[in-house]
Amino acid sequence: MKAENVVELYRALESLGITIWIDGGWAVDALLGEQTRPHEDVDIVIQEKGISALRKYLESQNYHDVIRDDTGSWNFVLGDKDDHLVDVHVIRFDKEENGLYGPKGEMYPAASLIGVGKVGDLTVKCISAEHLVKFHTGYKLDEKDYKDVLALCKKFNLELPKEYEKTGK
Repeated sequence: MKAENVVELYRALESLGITIWIDGGWAVDALLGEQTRPHEDVDIVIQEKGISALRKYLESQNYHDVIRDDTGSWNFVLGDKDDHLVDVHVIRFDKEENGLYGPKGEMYPAASLIGVGKVGDLTVKCISAEHLVKFHTGYKLDEKDYKDVLALCKKFNLELPKEYEKTGK
């Protein structure tokens, strides 16, 4: 997924009144203010109430469901014939404005939804740096995780998570 694809998607959804937050690798790059690596997809967070309009728009652009092991009503991927992939994370707000995600009540804390970054020349809503770092823990890390987390910690003066310190990277 190239920057221009992310910008086009974000602008189109915004024009339809659909609020999204950029998550994952593109959120890292948005916060850093530059693309640091290629991205297979764009991860987005969206409120449950926006799913129907999102699907209608993407289907009009010839996107279809891409079935994966973790596909569910709260997490699914839509792709087109050009291998553009949109990884959708669906939330419902609780009374404290936290985004509840999935059947186990995982959460996008309200403070995670206040990030602002840039993709190309477009200012986008994204997951905050502090929470992106937190979300990059608790699973088997790869080289992209190390680079992303180290860059975020350096730019935003955040403490490096312990699992990153032990690696010596």
